[in-house]
Amino acid sequence: MEERLFICIDGENLCIKFGESIYQALEKLNLDRNSISAIPLAALIDGKMFDLHYAPVTECDIKLVRFDSEAGRRVYERSLKYIVLYVMKQLYEDVELIEQHSLGNGIYIAAEFPNGKKLGQDDEGKIKAECKKLIGKNLRFVRTQMDSAAAIEFFKKTGQCDRAKLLSQAESDDFEFYSIEGSDYLDYLYGVLVPSTGYISVFDIKCVDDAVLIMMPSAMNPNIPNEYSRLPKLEEVFMQSDNWCRLMHCSTANDLNSLVERGELPELIRVNEALHERAYAKLADEIAARGARAVLIGGPSSSGKTTSANRIATQLRALGLSPIMLSLDNYYLDRDKMIPDENGEIDVEHINALDIERIGTDLSLLMAGEAVETPVFSFAKGKREEKGVILQGGKEHPIIIEGIHALNPLLLSDVINKEQVYKVYVSAMTTLNLDNHNRIRTSDVRLLRRLVRDFATRSASMDRTLSMWQGVQRGERLWVFPFQEEADTILNTALVYELAVLKKYAYGLLADVKPSSPYYAAARELVRFLTYFVDADASVEAHIPPTSILREFIGGNSFYEIHF
Repeated sequence: MEERLFICIDGENLCIKFGESIYQALEKLNLDRNSISAIPLAALIDGKMFDLHYAPVTECDIKLVRFDSEAGRRVYERSLKYIVLYVMKQLYEDVELIEQHSLGNGIYIAAEFPNGKKLGQDDEGKIKAECKKLIGKNLRFVRTQMDSAAAIEFFKKTGQCDRAKLLSQAESDDFEFYSIEGSDYLDYLYGVLVPSTGYISVFDIKCVDDAVLIMMPSAMNPNIPNEYSRLPKLEEVFMQSDNWCRLMHCSTANDLNSLVERGELPELIRVNEALHERAYAKLADEIAARGARAVLIGGPSSSGKTTSANRIATQLRALGLSPIMLSLDNYYLDRDKMIPDENGEIDVEHINALDIERIGTDLSLLMAGEAVETPVFSFAKGKREEKGVILQGGKEHPIIIEGIHALNPLLLSDVINKEQVYKVYVSAMTTLNLDNHNRIRTSDVRLLRRLVRDFATRSASMDRTLSMWQGVQRGERLWVFPFQEEADTILNTALVYELAVLKKYAYGLLADVKPSSPYYAAARELVRFLTYFVDADASVEAHIPPTSILREFIGGNSFYEIHF
């Protein structure tokens, strides 16, 4: 008699044959497959991600992963990237491909040729055509499960010793390699892929500056790819960050781990912090030379805006100025005056959560040299205090204003002289890579920073902070990222050494998230990511200066106290 198995997929009970895959089981459900956002890409079982070709071995509750979630977008991106890496290797056997960072709504993969070849428009068309051909064949992604020893041996045999060493750091003993049906190309991209190449229906390819840019589906409309636009200021910052990594001999997780193991992290910290200090000093010189009356400092969550504001203020004081500080957090409307969204929830990431009119009025008065009673918002009470703080601007008193919305033009009233305003965009844009085919996402670093800080300062559990993160990212896409190129300066606050330190604070907290938590899968992914890094010795923290960006998150900040 044929053995049967009962499973539940997104709340619908099914009886399947033993050995039948989730993919086969889904054929029995009448699912909408007309748009990318509706198509199942992978599955979660007990907080662990599986590709859809996985065959359950016990009764289980399966949650489908789609493009409308961060996890789903990562599965899609990983699969699209695999296709591009595969095609590039087929077209250019001797090319070395290095995924570096995201740029201009695309994923930037440097293409280095031993003969000095440069990619051009002809290559762009060729790469795109071959990707479409492969996608049109709808070939299956074939999973090959390897234990740690087999995975390490594979990378050693194929001359990828750095990747072999990195896998030896991981605590996992289960690695999912993939090939494309009918090919012998095998790669490991730190996660599962979609069932077949045909799932990747929306994408674009651009060849820019000797690199391939992979354009993902738009977050706003997944049925069309992101449009590419040059972001010269952001490109310059990433180039600077790459140069810093080379200067510090630390471009990959392996490089960082080696420095930790050799006891050389203190020197790396000193050099990295010195580079930051030079950047803040140069920025202050530019602000003073411009004669700016207001300095607006904006950027995404956990990018180090508050510490940056204080460090810029310190450098301005060294130039003989006496800046005054304003935080946009104090301009939140009282919670009972905020308009709920369509779900009846208060969106604190929305620009309308701020008293825009009051900000414009106060800033114009301060720039005119008048005294202003600025508000003080109590997050505990959810409203402003009765008494504010009296501040007075003037020629020698530039106003420094920081907050996620600081670069939004809605904050500047018509009476403000825009020529007297200097805009600074702050973000943590790491160019440290896991390996050549896998970058470290800047959003993951910022999330780790926030998890550590919110636990220490607000007693926020991992569940609480993780539950807010998708809304935070949505707000950044709408209200922060669109204004980054309008800044006079983009300041990169990433520290190449910080993951070795953050691991000590975040790992245990994330590992303690219960399997029953709806955020267990997200916590598990971060734990897995952190296992690739060697912990910094506790004594190393003495070398992190009290003005460091990292001190805003781990404590010991000399501008304001965080107690652990």
